[in-house]
Amino acid sequence: MDAFLKTGKLSNQPKESGASSVSEPLQRKRGSLIPWVEKYRPRTINEVSYQEEVVAVLQKSLQGADLPNLLFYGPPGTGKTSTILAAARELFGDIYKERNTSRNDFKFYADRLIRLVIEESLNQLPYSPCTVVTPIGFPYDGLQFEKGNCGVSIVRSGEAMEQGLRDCCRSMRIGKILIDSDHDTHEAKVVYGTGNTVVKAVSVLKDHSVLEENIVLANLFCTPPATQTIVTAFPQMKILTSEIHPVAPNHFGQKYFGTD
Repeated sequence: MDAFLKTGKLSNQPKESGASSVSEPLQRKRGSLIPWVEKYRPRTINEVSYQEEVVAVLQKSLQGADLPNLLFYGPPGTGKTSTILAAARELFGDIYKERNTSRNDFKFYADRLIRLVIEESLNQLPYSPCTVVTPIGFPYDGLQFEKGNCGVSIVRSGEAMEQGLRDCCRSMRIGKILIDSDHDTHEAKVVYGTGNTVVKAVSVLKDHSVLEENIVLANLFCTPPATQTIVTAFPQMKILTSEIHPVAPNHFGQKYFGTD
């Protein structure tokens, strides 16, 4: 990892002159509860190290008016997800946090982020080898999703991700679950479909015999305390998100669906 990131050092060797590092205020801002992989994930393209050609191409692409189609490939741990998230952060900025952002712009950038998270989430699903015959009559050895996969949307903000899931995997079945809070005790209770606690939703899935290690949580934004709570409660569950930040855009659902 030291060969990939500028933002963290695994060894006790002194830092070379001119090398960039994460400032102490930024470290405090990110918090001590953030998982290690997120704490040292590159935040910008310039923080991606030892990938000079990739960085140069991305920097040139981000300067243009149109971002071309990009295909990232390579073995696990080479930084594909970290690099594209850094590029997305520079391309979209914090437009979803700005008060005066129009709904059309907000939805456009939100959908782009949703697509990135959904595609990476689908990469976590189990698959098996398969062979198909091409139109010219030759066999091709590929992969197919194993049966039994489905999406569960936590209404209502979770519904914003449904279209992205359908666009990437049309055959995916999607269910809904609603987690509401008691106005007096603030205790989460299942009603049927918008939610304020992932822990309760995952507990419902486990009560219906869904194995924890088979659950992939896909969301756009996480706060450090929420991340710690979820990881502590469900250590075997995979979590995919675009950002971990102390301030979450709580207005997301209202802005996305135009009810603000």
